Amino acid sequence: MTMVPTANTGLESLEFGAARIRVDDKKIINCFADLNQLVPFKYEWAWDKYLKACANHWMPNEINMSADIALWKDPNGLTADERMLIERSLGFFSTADSLVANNLVLALYRHITNPECRQYLLRQAFEEALHTHAYQHIIESLSMDQSRLFNMYREVPAVAKKAAWALTYTQSLSDPAFNTGTPEADQRLLRDLIAFYVIFEGIFFYVGFVQIFSLGRRNKMIGAAEQLQYILRDESMHLNFGIDVINQIKIENPHLWTQSFQKEVIQMVKEGVELEYQYAVDTMPRGILGLNAAMFQEYLQFIANRRFSQIGIAEQYPGVSNPFPWMSEIMDLKKEKNFFETRVTEYQTGGTLVWEEEET
Repeated sequence: MTMVPTANTGLESLEFGAARIRVDDKKIINCFADLNQLVPFKYEWAWDKYLKACANHWMPNEINMSADIALWKDPNGLTADERMLIERSLGFFSTADSLVANNLVLALYRHITNPECRQYLLRQAFEEALHTHAYQHIIESLSMDQSRLFNMYREVPAVAKKAAWALTYTQSLSDPAFNTGTPEADQRLLRDLIAFYVIFEGIFFYVGFVQIFSLGRRNKMIGAAEQLQYILRDESMHLNFGIDVINQIKIENPHLWTQSFQKEVIQMVKEGVELEYQYAVDTMPRGILGLNAAMFQEYLQFIANRRFSQIGIAEQYPGVSNPFPWMSEIMDLKKEKNFFETRVTEYQTGGTLVWEEEET
């Protein structure tokens, strides 16, 4: 049997006197060049996203939670359905970003063999930790039962199903014996990228985002809504980076993008839409905040069509539209600084506050 050479990881022994790296030596997967040399850049878009992410730095404890605390403590401040919706959203989100971070650090990073892409992955991993920090900060500020909410992904079926669905992909790539380099293995990596970027971050978060933002638009839980507004901005950048990586792999390895593989991807996305719709039904058994589960079914299909087109697959849900056009306004942090009627600082370390272009 022919042995497939293993791509570099960055941990190879130092080869003193080796030739300098050329742009053409670099590949997004299955690269055999030195991965510890950031330059020369081959994928300028990856470096640009890294710089934008650094400029958009923010911290959870800089956001005022006093109004949320007062509202949560007021026995008449929120309905029972609103309280359940908030707790379920926080219950999912509180561990979801840890699952994404685990996928980045324990599975994906080793197989992405390009330094500028790895640079962004490290920044993304930090942002996933920051998001987990934000959820913990909200939960602690509201004096919620932290152990109950953080364990919700092992107690509430609609939350557990999404987490379990995603974990299978991380477990596949984290196998120490797994290496890319064959069409089957490379498709396995591409499948994981689609699962986490297109579906987990690109679909699974959106019911919770709409629900919390709907509260914020009614001047309820404005601190939590503001935290999630910054998180949504970060997640939009993660999504766009992941889609760029997926499409770059397709360009460099067109033999992977077979008709049968595309059919598998379509089925994956449809499964994700159904899981997120069931989550909407579970968190909203009755209409609330002008929302109902049927609206989310159309919204998720609308989002899925967007995701399909971003990776070069025809839309699968004809005739659907966006029932929540106001989500686009929420994504514009600079334009809508007082969207939730609370002081917002444009957290950044330099440059301007930037959103990646994305439809929600």
